[in-house]
Amino acid sequence: MPRDTGRKLIAQNKRARYDYHIDDTWEAGMVLMGTEVKALRAGRASLADGYAHVMDGEVWLEHVHIPEYTQGTWTNHAPRRRRKLLLNRREIQKIIAKSSEPGWTLIPLSLYFKDGRAKVEIGLARGKKAYDKRQAIAKREADREMQKAAAARFRRR
Repeated sequence: MPRDTGRKLIAQNKRARYDYHIDDTWEAGMVLMGTEVKALRAGRASLADGYAHVMDGEVWLEHVHIPEYTQGTWTNHAPRRRRKLLLNRREIQKIIAKSSEPGWTLIPLSLYFKDGRAKVEIGLARGKKAYDKRQAIAKREADREMQKAAAARFRRR
């Protein structure tokens, strides 16, 4: 059976880009149990409440919900267990240096399979203020209006 190639998106944290300014991103592997991988292959996961932190020189992913595998037995995993992220030592040192400043946090942005291996994209983020969110909404609506006007003008020709 041929190996999977390419990138298959499982879950995306759309709210993160709305609530936070994303400064830097990293791709990390995850240490998973077999039933977690099977649940992910079924396309079921939620990154909504997830965050990552550094503990003892290792990066851990917390509160990411991967539901129990429906055909699993007593060896099934806990849905919100702590999962270790696999990063290079240099990347971990960069994360420690940047996230040690007050106001910065690590959040998961997306969860996907890349060439058959489960990966998570984590981002170093700082929370947005309410006026930043309003500006983002106004910019998105203005861009949408410009797209509509350009499409209408193109149709008239």
